[in-house]
Amino acid sequence: MTTAVTTTRTIVDLLREAARNHAESGLRYPRSADDRDAPLQSYPELLDAARSVLCGLRDRGLAPQDKVVLLLEKPQEFLAAFWACQLGGFVPCPMAALGGDPERWAAQLTHVDTLLDHPLIVTSATLAAELPRAEGLSVVPLEELRAEQPADTFHEADPKDTAVLVLTSGSTGNSKAVMLSHANLLASMAGKNGYHRLTAADTSLNWVSFDHVAALLECHMLPLSAGSTQLHVEAPVVLQEPLNFLRIVSRFGVTMTFTPNFLLGLINPQADRLDEEDGEELDLSRLRHIISGGEAVVRTTGETFLSRFAPYGLRADALWPAFGMSETCAGSIYSVEFPAADQGQEFANLGRPVEGLRIRVADEEHQELPAGEVGELQLNGLMITTGYYNDEQATQDAFTPDGWFRSGDLGRIDDGRLTLVGRSKDSVIVNGVNYFSHDIETLLEGLDDVARSYVAAFPTRAPGSDTEQLVIAFHAECADGDELALYRVLSAVRSTVVMHWGFRPALVLPLPKDAFPKTSLGKIQRALMRKRLESGAYDEVKTYVDDVVLRRLGGYTAPEGDTEQVLAGIYAEMFDTDPGRLSATANFFDLGGTSLDILRLRSLVAQRLGAHDLQIITVLRSPTVRALAAHLDGAADGEQEYDPIVPMQTTGDRTPLFCVHPGVGEVLVFVNLAKYFVGDRPFYALRARGFNPGEQPFESFAEMVDTYVRAIRSRQPHGPYAVAGYSYGGAVAFEIAKVLEAQGERVDFVGSFNLPPHIKYRMNELDFIETAANLAFFLELIDKKQSLELPELLRPLPRDEQLAQFIDHAPEGRLAELDLTFEKFKAWAELADRLTDLGRTYSPAGTVRSLSVFYAIPLRGTKEDWLNNELRRWDEHVTGENRYIDVPGEHYTLMGPAHVATFQSILRKELDRALGDA
Repeated sequence: MTTAVTTTRTIVDLLREAARNHAESGLRYPRSADDRDAPLQSYPELLDAARSVLCGLRDRGLAPQDKVVLLLEKPQEFLAAFWACQLGGFVPCPMAALGGDPERWAAQLTHVDTLLDHPLIVTSATLAAELPRAEGLSVVPLEELRAEQPADTFHEADPKDTAVLVLTSGSTGNSKAVMLSHANLLASMAGKNGYHRLTAADTSLNWVSFDHVAALLECHMLPLSAGSTQLHVEAPVVLQEPLNFLRIVSRFGVTMTFTPNFLLGLINPQADRLDEEDGEELDLSRLRHIISGGEAVVRTTGETFLSRFAPYGLRADALWPAFGMSETCAGSIYSVEFPAADQGQEFANLGRPVEGLRIRVADEEHQELPAGEVGELQLNGLMITTGYYNDEQATQDAFTPDGWFRSGDLGRIDDGRLTLVGRSKDSVIVNGVNYFSHDIETLLEGLDDVARSYVAAFPTRAPGSDTEQLVIAFHAECADGDELALYRVLSAVRSTVVMHWGFRPALVLPLPKDAFPKTSLGKIQRALMRKRLESGAYDEVKTYVDDVVLRRLGGYTAPEGDTEQVLAGIYAEMFDTDPGRLSATANFFDLGGTSLDILRLRSLVAQRLGAHDLQIITVLRSPTVRALAAHLDGAADGEQEYDPIVPMQTTGDRTPLFCVHPGVGEVLVFVNLAKYFVGDRPFYALRARGFNPGEQPFESFAEMVDTYVRAIRSRQPHGPYAVAGYSYGGAVAFEIAKVLEAQGERVDFVGSFNLPPHIKYRMNELDFIETAANLAFFLELIDKKQSLELPELLRPLPRDEQLAQFIDHAPEGRLAELDLTFEKFKAWAELADRLTDLGRTYSPAGTVRSLSVFYAIPLRGTKEDWLNNELRRWDEHVTGENRYIDVPGEHYTLMGPAHVATFQSILRKELDRALGDA
């Protein structure tokens, strides 16, 4: 262990001594695996950056022990602000942005604001522009805090003072703030380095965001205390291309790093690709150890990783399974004997505690159990938190009467080595991230045909699996034997989990109510349900569900030919399905595919079939294995006649719904919504003309409407019809309904998703550069702040230079996901501008019988003003009475992951009412 650790009183001394004694070391922030020229920020320079920010914080009137929330995504910005807080005696609290979910993010911000006594929130200018509406927040962009004259006086903290607050991963409104003192942190650094033995000659690597305690302590503060050089890359660099983890280790001579087990599981299957692409260049010989924590290490995964990369110099003992929590200052128990000490076991044991930490396994009365017996893991030592800020009850519950911290994990101790066997907490750990069961259960209980208080989310782990998997059990309120209704609710449950948590449940089990064991207080005993599942109690239900899904997908047709077989394998891999049961008629979206899955599909097709130009629209139009294989094999080659209809979902015998594109002309926005219509009613989207080579955009609004009417009638010759449009598409849907009624047809449902009748005022605000900026924002090429600022900056430039700036600002990974080049973006921007131009002269006239107007938070102004002064003008264009329906979210998010489950339920009920075919 280092001299700095043993002679310091606070962690500020770590930075000051690193700047004084290890000025040649510091931090690098590579932007990619190839960014070998990333400049070094020396430790003296890090100290200066912190001193600069400290002046700005003091100018805000902060006093020692005031709380500062750090909402900063770039490592260099975060660390400057973190150390500025330490120098001033302020208490930083790292926090992650909940992007794409403004309401959940607002609730979390409000909760943290109250919990931490109204802290100052330091963020980037970009994130400041995207913060959701939450009352009373004090927010400042980091850019405004930097001072030309850095501070030269620092606060002298007491070792017992709180140095940092770390938020637990509770669901919205439930996070606790773990208090870690200077003394806790210094004891932890000393204990860690008794194992790590880092020196100034070492180089560490971190790719995890700083709201995770391992990133801050294991991968920053520990190497800082030893004077080591540090690499910090942003998470997408590794998560979007897992092999970059090893490339960075090789190219920068990394000696220590951290990763959860799931990344090893992603890397192992791609080893052959690494051989082909990197070959002899890869050198892992300097890597002494990889700390693996956050979830259990699967022995076979770890062994495969070590043996597979041994030819590149990876040591046979380089993987260290470890245990740590925010409450224990991250890693505090390490296994340096993997895999020798774990033969015959499914999971690696976690080794022995660091110096200064004691562990025990105890029964429900907190009495220590003998070696080999299973009980709750409890810990005691100088690196253990004193509790949770502003939460006396949680603090009291976290400690035993004799002062040991209760981890909530179940384990046993054999020969001094810890093995975890489960958790007493109600959570699931997937890819190293904690997900709390009640969070998703509450959301699922709001779905149609799901019984309230009969939903259980719990983990399981298949033998050899690299991470835990999620099981959803629920009681379906549909008639016995009604396979269509059951299939529909199975699809809704699965889709909702994917939208909310970003991954697919391994099992969805419809169970009778008596299959849900409950306590006397009505709490479902999830741990007991897991035991029953893993003992085979639900095997018949699993088989029945598999059979229902297979029948609803059209039965089994064997794939033929190489392309179909490869695609069937890809589909099976993506949706965790038995390849032997994956039919050639299997539909990508019926299997559970989302808009994000399309991007992964394109990548896998490129890798395994060499097809690098698979278009998103091709997947939408040819979603089955057979249809997509025919396209890839050239059966669908040649110029295709324009057809605006994109079948999003074709099952169900109720009146089809036709939805018109928003102002960007594309229909990908409807993919997630359409999934909830499986087995209910067909869902078709209308896509603008001009995307394909040789297609000319519409010359007039009337031409667009007439083209769409003909396409609709080619699919459904006669009414009753149901048409709707999102944003710009709302006006188009109204005109379609007028034409259909003029042709003598019934239109029983006309829907406008958050659009008033008079769009020309908004269209006239949008010149070409504004339209292109909106498109770039819609495609996530730029952030909200950039979408507001760039038009004015770029307007004087020639058009091509304007568009090139959007491509230059875009993350490379996002461009690759969308297969978007400058030429393609230019064509899309010109098409969107043409659609905008058609709307500039549009004035609504005439009437339909009625409209259903779904209203959300508008782009500007309040929801009430939007409804009363804009949307209600639809009353001038009906002969009957309109319905105005409040939906959650904002204009751009009402069909996004956070709200689509609620929106679809509201929309489907309104369709049933209007069409009378419920």
